[in-house]
Amino acid sequence: MAEFGHTGTDAKHDSAIKQVMGRAEYTDDIPEPVGTLHAYLGCSQVAHGAIKAMDLRAVLAVKGVIGVLTAEDVPGVNDVSAVHAGDEPVFPEKTVEFYGQPLFAVIAESRDIARRAAERAKVDIDVLPHVLGPMEAIEAGYPDVTAPLTLERGDVGEGFAKAANRITGQMAIGGQDHMYLEGHISFAMPGEDDDVVIYASTQHPTEAQMIVAQVLGVSANSVVVNVRRMGGGFGGKESQMNLFAAVAAMAAKKWNRPVKIRPDRDQDMSSTGKRHDFVADYAVGFDEDGRIEAVEGQWAARCGFAADLSGPVTDRALFHADNAYFYPHVRLKSRPMKTNTVSNTAFRGFGGPQGVIVAERMIEEIAYVLGKDTLDIRKANFYGVGERDVTPYHQKVEDNILERLIGELEETSEYRKRREEILAFNAKGGILRRGIALTPVKFGISFTATWYNQAGALLHVYKDGSLMINHGGTEMGQGLNTKIAQIVAEAFGVSLDAVKITKTTTEKVPNTSATAASSGTDLNGMAALDACEQIKARLADYAREKWGVGELRFDGGHVHFGDKDMSFREFIAGAYMDRVQLSAAGFYKTPEIHWDRASGKGQPFFYFAYGASCSEVEIDTLTGEYRVTRADVLHDVGRSLNPAIDRGQVEGAFIQGMGWLTTEELWWDDKGQLRTHAPSTYKIPLASDKPRHFDVRLAEWSENPKRTIKRSKAVGEPPFMLGISVFEAIGHAVASVADYKACPRLDAPATPERVLMAIERLKR
Repeated sequence: MAEFGHTGTDAKHDSAIKQVMGRAEYTDDIPEPVGTLHAYLGCSQVAHGAIKAMDLRAVLAVKGVIGVLTAEDVPGVNDVSAVHAGDEPVFPEKTVEFYGQPLFAVIAESRDIARRAAERAKVDIDVLPHVLGPMEAIEAGYPDVTAPLTLERGDVGEGFAKAANRITGQMAIGGQDHMYLEGHISFAMPGEDDDVVIYASTQHPTEAQMIVAQVLGVSANSVVVNVRRMGGGFGGKESQMNLFAAVAAMAAKKWNRPVKIRPDRDQDMSSTGKRHDFVADYAVGFDEDGRIEAVEGQWAARCGFAADLSGPVTDRALFHADNAYFYPHVRLKSRPMKTNTVSNTAFRGFGGPQGVIVAERMIEEIAYVLGKDTLDIRKANFYGVGERDVTPYHQKVEDNILERLIGELEETSEYRKRREEILAFNAKGGILRRGIALTPVKFGISFTATWYNQAGALLHVYKDGSLMINHGGTEMGQGLNTKIAQIVAEAFGVSLDAVKITKTTTEKVPNTSATAASSGTDLNGMAALDACEQIKARLADYAREKWGVGELRFDGGHVHFGDKDMSFREFIAGAYMDRVQLSAAGFYKTPEIHWDRASGKGQPFFYFAYGASCSEVEIDTLTGEYRVTRADVLHDVGRSLNPAIDRGQVEGAFIQGMGWLTTEELWWDDKGQLRTHAPSTYKIPLASDKPRHFDVRLAEWSENPKRTIKRSKAVGEPPFMLGISVFEAIGHAVASVADYKACPRLDAPATPERVLMAIERLKR
């Protein structure tokens, strides 16, 4: 039976059955043509140093090795920087900047040969001093990798002078590895003249295209980048794929043979960027009712050796440092610090979570000082109307639904009742302690780089009534293609199986933006709808000219107009015979947004998405171990395009956010080597770590007041911050050992070791 793809329905993910049965094709599944070569990277074992010599003779002597690539082999510009900073070479020429930095690539008949041969290189490096953390970098006088940002509104000095209470503190916020199922991989096919076709696991095909063209020294029209699907991305494949695509393309053109590069998990984790870890210094002034008067803060980030996306990431940390709360007087500063570590990059939330968690820490501090419920302090500081609706970047919050959202979750989760029960349980003493927290999320949606807020789509309606849609977004498991197919199917009243979405390719839709910033559906959905409306307008003109009726209704696989009812297929076949153009290029750009970074003022976000979560935990005060016993989530996705997919996104984001704040710890040794570089040492949440009771609901009453695609809201990044409620609940449980008289000041991630140390601190 045909499944009609109206939006708002639980249409199944287009790849779900293929993924379960192992038929979904990824880059590594593409059949390799005869003569395919394989590349593997040789990486530095020094965190910082001057390259004296590289002896690769033993590498070249290995049977099956075809050759090596070094900086000398780059035909164009030796830079893969996403922001064109000129600081991220394919291979370094003189200086090593981090442990694990690619120095050369081995090209061989098999991946195993290339991998083993790379270990035979003899690299002579004069070791130089290195720094690993942001505070260490500040003390050592290291530079910012990109220009810092300041957001300021009001008079901070006046605000603190007025405040009855003032707290200062510091919080370390850990980074996070993306741990996608499919690692980085690129497969390059050489063509005639300057042409090369690349199959890559990238969130940003256009950027990969431009970078490869730059490295090869050719024009962009010589490079085609294709992406059918990714096995996860989470931001890790927004810019970090550039290097792998460039290496594969260089080798393919040099030896005129197909070349594939796929690092193993250890090399992938060691040599590619992660979520930025921060050290945040904060000061908050507040009155006796817990209402905030002034906030001042500095967010120092471990950015790594190159700029990458650290500028916009650290900017967004400041954009979300208010979370759901109004700060009458505020001054926020970023310090994007250069360090001798891999260049950190985009990750779901893009710096926003590191801002939100500090806002929640300040709320927690106020509550413990005043002896109040953290939820009451949160409510007292929510954005309101009138003068309490302006953000630190001077944008008004006009669509705030937090009061209703929080009120509903507070009631359905029985927060007040459960909190009293937890307080009574903890009052009995004992080894086990419980904690509960209900936290909100307000998250701005749009790229802060305004020019990225555009998208294109190419739609073909074939004369047999089938449709093919191509758009600039990439599918990484989030269901983007399914939602786009639903939009197109609904527009023409046809079944979902009548719509085919083809691989993302720079050949069909040019100058695309990254699938990031939660904007994939917002942008590409509107571009696809624009293409639909163009063709529908032509069909209306055709019907008006032929039958004198131009009002068309597409429904159930039929076209209705006047007293006529034709099948969609019959109608389209007639339109073709009468030479109606049945193809259209759609386009969309987000309206209303603007941003002046120099002044720190503007309207960088088209709208805000909201959410709330209530989590309960139980900790063992002898070991620091804990479990999440319950989590209730209510999240705002506007008018959902696909509730099943959206709920899945919220569930996954909650668990990933929880992992960031609990078990996922990155650790470098004194030599600068990342030691947590495999699943054996880096602990993501398991199925057994999910809350025992896990209730996720969408705010079905919500509707985006802005004209987005079907009045929906973004769902990729905002729910990631819902996991903060677990971190706050752990803090609540820890605080019970000192009768809630002091804030535990847990650093993230709150590993059992950190929980145990916090308990011992409070006992003293």
